[in-house]
Amino acid sequence: MARIITLCNQKGGVGKSTSSTNLAAFLAALGQKVLLVDFDPQANATSGMGLNSKRIEISVYHALIGKADVKEAIRKTGILGVDILPATPALAGAGVELVDMPRREYKLKEALEQVRKGYDFIVIDSPPSLGLLTINALVAAQKIIIPSQCEYYALEGLADLLHTIRLINANLKTRVGVMGALLTMYDRKSRLHRAVAKEIKRKFPGYVFETVIPRNISLAEAPSYGKTILHYDPYSHGAKAYRRLAEEILRIEEIRVA
Repeated sequence: MARIITLCNQKGGVGKSTSSTNLAAFLAALGQKVLLVDFDPQANATSGMGLNSKRIEISVYHALIGKADVKEAIRKTGILGVDILPATPALAGAGVELVDMPRREYKLKEALEQVRKGYDFIVIDSPPSLGLLTINALVAAQKIIIPSQCEYYALEGLADLLHTIRLINANLKTRVGVMGALLTMYDRKSRLHRAVAKEIKRKFPGYVFETVIPRNISLAEAPSYGKTILHYDPYSHGAKAYRRLAEEILRIEEIRVA
C-alpha cells in the first residue's frame, strides 16, 4: 500500500509544486513507483510534468466529484516510475460542488484508495489555502510535508497549519502526522535566512527536515520547459538537494534502496 504524503502550506509561492514534482522524480529515481496528484486548480505540477492542463479531458476534478473513475484520469509522465493525476482549472469549482455532498472531506481519500495498491508513494500537491480542497488533501494523507520559505511569516504559518492538522485529527477522526517542515529558497549568504532557519528549528524541534532546498536558478527555470530538475539540470545544487530530500524520506519511512 502506498505511503501518502501531502505537501501543504496555506501561503503561496513557497515551493509546493516545485517540491512535489521534484520529490516524485527523485523517489522514482531511487526505485519507487510514484503517483503525483495535482490538487491545485492552478495546475502547476501538471504543467511542470510537461502536460497541458487545457487539453486534459478527464482530471482529478472528475474523479473527485464522481464523474469518472480515478483510473481513467491517471496519465503517464515522461519519467519512468511516475504517473500523474492531473489538475485543470475546473478543479476551482469543486470546492463549491463538494459542500452539499456527504463525507465531503473524504472524497480524495476515497478516490485514492482505489489505486493505492499500485504505488509505493502518492505525493499530493495541495492548493495555497485552507479551504475544502486542502482539507481533502490533508485527510487523504498519512504524513504532511510543509514547504516553508525562510522568512518570519513562515513561523506564524507553521504554527497555524500544525493547529489545523490537530483540529482535523480531532474532528474528523484521522491520524495525519507531520513528517516535517521543508526549508525552501534558502540563501546561506542571507543573515535573515540563517536566523529564520535557526528559529524554526528551535521552535519546532523534530519537525524540520535536515535537507534544505537552496535558492537555485535551475529550479526556477525547469518548470517552464515542462521538466523536473532531475531532467533539466541533474548536477545543479537544486537537484542534489531534492535527491537528499528523497533519501531522507526513505530513511524516515525505513525503506532501503537497493
